[in-house]
Amino acid sequence: MPGVRLASPQGRWVLLTTVLGSSMVLLDSTVVNVALPRIGRDLDADLAVLQWTVSAYMVTLAGLILLGGALGDRFGRRKVFVVGVLWFAAASLLCGLAPNAGVLIAARALQGVGGALLTPGSLALIQASFHPDDRGRAVGLWSGFGGIGAAVGPFLGGWLVDGPGWRWVFLINVPPAVLCVLIAVRHVPESDSGEQAHGRFDVLGAVLGALALGLVTYALIEAGEAGEGSLLVAVTAVAGLAVAVAFVAVEKRGPHPMMPLDVFGSRLFTVVNVVTLCVYAAFGGFFFLAALQLQVAVGWSALAAGTALLPTTVLMLLLSARSGELADRIGPRIPLTVGPLLCAAGMLLMTRVGPGASYLPDVLPALLVLGLGMVTLVAPLTATVLAAVDTGRAGLASGINNAAARAAGLVAVAALPLLVGMGPEAYREPDAFDDAFGRAMVLCAAVLVVGSVIAFVTVRRPAPGCRHPECRTHGSVAVPPLEPETASETASESGPGPEAGRKGGVSRETPPPPGPGRL
Repeated sequence: MPGVRLASPQGRWVLLTTVLGSSMVLLDSTVVNVALPRIGRDLDADLAVLQWTVSAYMVTLAGLILLGGALGDRFGRRKVFVVGVLWFAAASLLCGLAPNAGVLIAARALQGVGGALLTPGSLALIQASFHPDDRGRAVGLWSGFGGIGAAVGPFLGGWLVDGPGWRWVFLINVPPAVLCVLIAVRHVPESDSGEQAHGRFDVLGAVLGALALGLVTYALIEAGEAGEGSLLVAVTAVAGLAVAVAFVAVEKRGPHPMMPLDVFGSRLFTVVNVVTLCVYAAFGGFFFLAALQLQVAVGWSALAAGTALLPTTVLMLLLSARSGELADRIGPRIPLTVGPLLCAAGMLLMTRVGPGASYLPDVLPALLVLGLGMVTLVAPLTATVLAAVDTGRAGLASGINNAAARAAGLVAVAALPLLVGMGPEAYREPDAFDDAFGRAMVLCAAVLVVGSVIAFVTVRRPAPGCRHPECRTHGSVAVPPLEPETASETASESGPGPEAGRKGGVSRETPPPPGPGRL
């Protein structure tokens, strides 16, 4: 049983290293968007390169994140976390030194691999290290401090782009990574070998999932470059769909799938993930294009554009816990219906933001409405995901939901410019970009309305006694929070037989396990 107490010096070191590790990934998800126009100008790149700068990272992160925690079970949670941090730092260094767009895109894909190892690994370390009585508070602090890192991202990114240059958006990851590794090696205990021995992972499923996402993304981005009638686009799209079918077949028949399909036997879980796809597709498209719009069409500096986007994250940090408490009282149906509608209204208000726009009358109202919508829906969304499955599979359900949100954002970044007619040189032409941005906001709002209608029609109050989120404070605007696993979840996933892990039966008060198997 883990025995590190939160109030002890070692407990503070463990918390610090996990926060440093996860904050790098959260920071990266917000700072890069602000740097895109400068990256494009410096590398003489078209819009497709900017899309790939975001998408290459998201492909590997979304495709491999379900694998990350399982690798920790097999090889040691601290070891895999440290490898993830070092990998992320090395890839960040390569991004910062990239001489051309091709190297930058390849480095971003490698960066996503590191993120897939360290993101679930940081939460696994908390669960593996802290005493059961302190784990809930440690998870809360980890989530809250990580959210602060996400909030700092747009401001820091803008300051770096306008100051030392866009390359420092990536190079800034190296010093905290070095500090994180030094603290982990010196102060964080490794999980016992007995805990690691039963870890199993689904390499084939992870590779197929990432490959399917990559092929579909390539087809969508290439369609915007070469035209929808291109033979390469058609072949790649068909190949992506074929690999996706193969992924489903492997997950259905494999002995230890990373995404057991029987979890979708819960109608509520399936429906909430469909809502997740709608919501986070809109969010992914919005945050990719909004930073570009504020710089390209409105003419603001990177620092001004990054700072302008802060209200959404600040509102999430301040109000997400209270939103979760409200949903506990009234049920998830109303928040999951009203939240996307508020977000849709915020995006429609963003259509007023164009050349000559001012912050207070034009930009701020839209971001406040959008932020309130996000506050309204994110915590209830996570709670409903956890409540939709057996308590012993809540960590797995959270991981699937997190990966689904990342995949939705990835597809949106690839598809939205194509759907609204952004050409390869659109970000160099303020008027053309402004027109396309307005159409994109209307499309994102429509997707949010679809998610709202689905939630209203299908979501009902979960059964009493279900598990509630431990991450009550959340600051990331890109993905829903990850949740740790429970005792029976880890035990059942380690057990033999095809029925392993299908029943939970653990109450919320059950002491936590030595560490999670996978997220």
